[in-house]
Amino acid sequence: MSKDSEINRRDFIKTTARTGAGLAALGGISFFPKPERIFGANDRVRVAVIGLHGQGWNHVHRYSAMPDVEIAAVCDVDENVMNGRVDEMERMGIRKPATYVDLRKLLEDKSIDAISIATPNHWHSLQAIWGCQAGKDIYLEKPMCHNAWEGRQVVRAAEKYNRIVQHGTNSRSGAAIIEGVQKMRDGLIGEVYLSRGLCYKWRKSIGHAPEAPVPDGVHYDLWTGPAPLKPFTKNRFHYNWHWVWDTGNGDFGNQGIHELDIARWGLGVKYPNRVAAVGAHVMFDDDQTTPNVLNVAYEFDMPDGKKRILEFEVRPWHTNHEAQIGTPDFGGGDIPSALGNTVGSSGNKGPESTIGNIFYGSLGYLAMSGYDSYKSWIGEEQEPGPHATAGGNNWANFIACVRSRKPEDLNAPIEEGLVSCTLLHLGNAAYRLGRSLHFDPETKQVIGDKEASSLLRDGDRGYRPPFVVPDRV
Repeated sequence: MSKDSEINRRDFIKTTARTGAGLAALGGISFFPKPERIFGANDRVRVAVIGLHGQGWNHVHRYSAMPDVEIAAVCDVDENVMNGRVDEMERMGIRKPATYVDLRKLLEDKSIDAISIATPNHWHSLQAIWGCQAGKDIYLEKPMCHNAWEGRQVVRAAEKYNRIVQHGTNSRSGAAIIEGVQKMRDGLIGEVYLSRGLCYKWRKSIGHAPEAPVPDGVHYDLWTGPAPLKPFTKNRFHYNWHWVWDTGNGDFGNQGIHELDIARWGLGVKYPNRVAAVGAHVMFDDDQTTPNVLNVAYEFDMPDGKKRILEFEVRPWHTNHEAQIGTPDFGGGDIPSALGNTVGSSGNKGPESTIGNIFYGSLGYLAMSGYDSYKSWIGEEQEPGPHATAGGNNWANFIACVRSRKPEDLNAPIEEGLVSCTLLHLGNAAYRLGRSLHFDPETKQVIGDKEASSLLRDGDRGYRPPFVVPDRV
């Protein structure tokens, strides 16, 4: 492979055994992180951004706007992307950062305080665990894990190494979203019994892509990491990896995890008792293996003996705009994207996109659009109720907690990310197996279904040495 980074086991041990990050890849051997840094008023947090093609570029923009942050390093396995981004950063007036292809080498730099991970889903957990073991605080893009088990390992690592770890569910920092959730807690729409997450985005076919040589500058072995190493095609690479089970989780785990997290948060629930799903890959004959139409239902047993229901819908093409979500009438509703909010491609500006949540209560209903707006309708006449549009900054909240060392002040703590991502993986498992799943919220295990338990541990794919999520973090 052209400029590939295939590393055999002997060379890997030779070059990385002196670092805890390298040892972690071989079996979770404990790493003794650097001493805790105490930040003075004039000290800047030194951040490294990992993955620059898509959402990572948004991370760069966010951190570069903060006077108390220095983007000290960047890392990407595609040198073409990384070199182009570094050139753009220099034109933006950002001091040229150190550059790395291999995250393990970056983690040896003890002057880096935090890493901000925006790589493909299949890399999220292992990179976060390595970062915790190396003494770095972590901003971890959604979904935090490619399967539920490795997500639990991230939480264990954060606890063991006393790390600040923020999940990239950005709505948790949206002022209007926070206010809307609090209004429901205060009884605005009465007893909330049902929430619905909506992920309707215009998605075109990815077509069929033939096998091809690895492009110059692409370190494909490192890009593949924990996943099975398969021949290169453009549909297994930039962005289209979302639609392949080995590396992605479909649109449910792409855009959808934002809305799933809000739906669970607003409903006031954690783990479900039962999950059912139906769906299909419709309309297109292409390389996508994940569904583009998906309907998932979760049932929660509440302490008072009642039940609450969460429904989630993914749709790829034509849709209506329920509760005005996705229309100018709603106000706000932007979904920032490093790829741009162009009509029909991403964000909430396309005429066919409806991205948000609806909550139903005994006294009315409340809808949320994007990351920054809510509206409510009250009573049998559905009179307009309280509403607001106000955004927030999940990255700024993360940096504030890095400085204060107070994880309790995180808006999107990794523990909450794990709960929502477990729901995501339960829904995908129910779809893939074609049956309802029963779940024990106490043990956090599927009841009486070995195949489902295996999927939640990624038993259909496994891990490719040396890129193995360790049993002991």
